[in-house]
Amino acid sequence: MVQQARAARTRQLLMRAAAQTFAEEGFVAASLSTISSRAGVSSGALHFHFESKQVLARAVEETAARAISRITRQAEASDVSLLQRLVDATHALMHSLEADVVVRAGFELAGTTPRRSEALDLRGQWQHWVEQLLVAAAAKGELADGIGPEEACAAVLAATVGFEVLGSTDPRWVARSTLRHYWEFMLPRLAPQDTLPALVPCGTAPAPAPACPGAGAVSVCPHPQETD
Repeated sequence: MVQQARAARTRQLLMRAAAQTFAEEGFVAASLSTISSRAGVSSGALHFHFESKQVLARAVEETAARAISRITRQAEASDVSLLQRLVDATHALMHSLEADVVVRAGFELAGTTPRRSEALDLRGQWQHWVEQLLVAAAAKGELADGIGPEEACAAVLAATVGFEVLGSTDPRWVARSTLRHYWEFMLPRLAPQDTLPALVPCGTAPAPAPACPGAGAVSVCPHPQETD
């Protein structure tokens, strides 16, 4: 049992070291010697757990994909409107990108050029969920008149994927305040006017920072600890 626990810990150390290296250097430039050194284990231990850099990258991507699935499942289970679920999920995703190097690295690997043939499409996974949610929102009358799910999806994806890419070098792009400002700007264009007071652009889900003071006008959603 002790040996199994030690092996699991070594595997986690290696995967996080790989994620850190992939996030900083990209897949092509990352070396197994750098990863094993960063994890504090021998090259032999690395090869025992992961036979190649491709296998390591796949493990990182699969972990990041599971994190995205958890975020979207939690949003789907919440007792709020569909647009609020979208807002909450984007906040959860940006927080994961900011706080979890494995999620960051998963997206970094998704954008690797040349693209690995077996790479998971994390952006495609996110896109599919956003598309499905906005189609359902349109069917329920949660989108403003004249706004279709396709154009709404394009606007949300362009922003969230853009924040993800820019956030890889500047964490301000995935900060809670950045996303709050985006939703303060976007929600009045996406949602019917009579639903705006119930929408919370800084998200309704628990966050590391103090919770938002509650639902209210879209333009008023301060977090006292944030500086803009």
